[in-house]
Amino acid sequence: MATRLDGNAAGGVLQSIFPFDMTMAEGICAGCGTRNALGAAMVYMHGMGTVVRCPACDFVLIRVAEIEGHWHLDMRGIRLLRMPAV
Repeated sequence: MATRLDGNAAGGVLQSIFPFDMTMAEGICAGCGTRNALGAAMVYMHGMGTVVRCPACDFVLIRVAEIEGHWHLDMRGIRLLRMPAV
C-alpha cells in the first residue's frame, strides 16, 4: 500500500543522491509538457521505493529505490530538469 504525499516528501530521498534541494528544481513532464517544481509533484512512498508523478497528468517522472546499498534512479519521465547553479 503506497502513501500519497506532496513532492516535498521525496526531498529526503533525493537529498541523499543530489547535493542540492531537488524540491526546488523544475522539471518538464515528458508526458504532457507541464513545468513544475518537483515540490509540487505527487509522491508515492512504499517499501519498494519512491515514485514521483506529474501533478497535471499523473505521468511517472522519477522512480527511486535503494537496493543492496546502491541507488537506482529512473528519471525518464522528466524531459528537462532545471536547477539553480550552485
